[in-house]
Amino acid sequence: MKLIADRLSKQYKNKIAVDRVSVEFTKGVYGLLGANGAGKTTFMRMLCGILSPTSGTVTFDGIDSGEEEYRNILGYLPQDFGYYPSFTAWDFLMYMSALKGFDKKSAHKRIEELLDFVSLSDVAKKKIKTYSGGMKQRLGIAQALLNNPKILVMDEPTAGLDPKERVRFRNVIENAGKESIVILSTHIVSDVEHIADYILMMKDGRLVFNAPSSGIEGSLEEFYLGRFGD
Repeated sequence: MKLIADRLSKQYKNKIAVDRVSVEFTKGVYGLLGANGAGKTTFMRMLCGILSPTSGTVTFDGIDSGEEEYRNILGYLPQDFGYYPSFTAWDFLMYMSALKGFDKKSAHKRIEELLDFVSLSDVAKKKIKTYSGGMKQRLGIAQALLNNPKILVMDEPTAGLDPKERVRFRNVIENAGKESIVILSTHIVSDVEHIADYILMMKDGRLVFNAPSSGIEGSLEEFYLGRFGD
């Protein structure tokens, strides 16, 4: 299991958002850190095949990110995931499971598991437009996990979650990393400090740090701020 970004670049007119980033991902949890504007979201959108690179490639075990087969093994939670306000959580997840090719029986079982996991079972039949920000974020996490993805990409996934929900989320991500490639972008260093197997850091569109977390001495936050703090 190997996800490869090879000399990945994205340029918008005179701005280079991602500048020749090359990195290989295997099973485990990768924490992607960087300030706003560092290029994290653009990089992750290219990894997901949502955004076409100006140059470079993304492949998973030889499968190109533009292929349908690639999308079938991908789970993605963007910063602002799309949902239908008049849908209930149950209807939304049923709709997403149909897009991912689930049969009805399998979909029901998986959705019940995920709603329980994200603590939305008791409001599953309420419309999403009535949800708080944290509840919507939990629903987004559920939809990203629907197909037990081999590649799970999450952009600021803990935004709006309370401390207890954060702990639960970290436990799930840690478990997911045992079987999948999990790439987690955040500005909250503590969200990845105890669960990331590898730490990546971006600055000005470039990958400036890539190493196992075990090699970082002391606090990750202090290490990060010491290198990239303004």
